[in-house]
Amino acid sequence: MLKIEHLVGGYLNILVLKDISFDVNDGELVGLIGLNGAGKSTTINEIIGLLQPYQGKITIDGISLLDDKEAYRRQIGFIPETPSLYEELTLREHLDTVMMAYDVDIPASQAYLDRLLTLFRLDGKLDWFPTQFSKGMKQKVMIIAALLVKPSLLIIDEPFLGLDPLAIADLTSLLEEEKAKGTAILMSTHVLDSAEKMCDRFVILHQGKVRAQGNLEELRQIFGDADASLSDIYMALTREEGQL
Repeated sequence: MLKIEHLVGGYLNILVLKDISFDVNDGELVGLIGLNGAGKSTTINEIIGLLQPYQGKITIDGISLLDDKEAYRRQIGFIPETPSLYEELTLREHLDTVMMAYDVDIPASQAYLDRLLTLFRLDGKLDWFPTQFSKGMKQKVMIIAALLVKPSLLIIDEPFLGLDPLAIADLTSLLEEEKAKGTAILMSTHVLDSAEKMCDRFVILHQGKVRAQGNLEELRQIFGDADASLSDIYMALTREEGQL
């Protein structure tokens, strides 16, 4: 599980996160929701180790980055908003590199890899280079790479951007499979209709603080609207922003 305790952080002395705390339990999908600038990307960058917290603690299955950097990072599968691939490597070489870097048992994982490649219709493109891929295809490569490492924590930043409806349905099914395996999943997205259906709980960030957290029913109670959708709650945050 992911545990964030009293996290304070930001960029080059620019304070963004102001004492935030939340958990993502094993087998749970938590949606990280908030307006632009609320601190979602900063939170993700702190978790994956691109930023060093000013204060607070982040652990995955009880291990922090300071305890054991390699063991901590091996537990994370990350699907970024913007795909990042090496132009000089083919798809096959990308996947081989990921499996070697994470010490994945390649023979034991081959059937799973073949299934993912077929599911996302990339099985006939193993010798293609990233310059031949559309943005959606690049995003599918990032999804496959993140799942191949069999992470304890899967972090997904805007997973639906660039994906066609069939790929979105396939990804949704895979996330359900990951939950069933016990993977903790943190997903940041603005596609609120999908998030409302997929997520078990939500963490609402607002101006670098946790404004609210809980399942949809609990959020409705916090925001005082028994019939509110996740989109309604998001709009309530917008009104709060305008009043400050």
